Amino acid sequence: MEETVEKTEEVTPELTEEQKKEKEHMNKLNDAYNKISELEDKLIRQNADLVNYRKRKEEEVNRMLKFCHEDMIKDILPILDNFERAINMEDNLSEEEKKFLDGFKMIYSHLQNVMEKFDVKMIDDTNKPFNPVYHNAILAEKKEGVEPGIVIETLQKGYMLKDKVIRAAMVKVSE
Repeated sequence: MEETVEKTEEVTPELTEEQKKEKEHMNKLNDAYNKISELEDKLIRQNADLVNYRKRKEEEVNRMLKFCHEDMIKDILPILDNFERAINMEDNLSEEEKKFLDGFKMIYSHLQNVMEKFDVKMIDDTNKPFNPVYHNAILAEKKEGVEPGIVIETLQKGYMLKDKVIRAAMVKVSE
């Protein structure tokens, strides 16, 4: 006996009008939920970007405020140098010239106090190893009893503003 197998098509019942509307509403609801999720993610990312921007801006403003006097101080440094040169010319002066020199010393002392107020410090470098961050080697000289690479003389003082070198010291280094 031979059996014939008939293919039966699956019959899906026709959706009623109400079921079609409900399915359509569910699709719209799913689309709306996906859109809300997408917008929430976008909002979270934008808030994070805004927080990061504020932090970067605050750091930049703090850095600018920390070094806001740098240009003015750089302009004052040559004046300090000139006062130091004048003070070092103490030999063979008349009484009147010594009085002027005393005035120079008072002005120089006042300028140093102002520099300290703004946290400007002289770079201490004599008899220390040469460091290109703090020093600018102008001359090299062989000196007995001194290891190579040691600062043996400061030709022009270097200065730091807080933790930043604003003028490297010009120095003579041992060979």
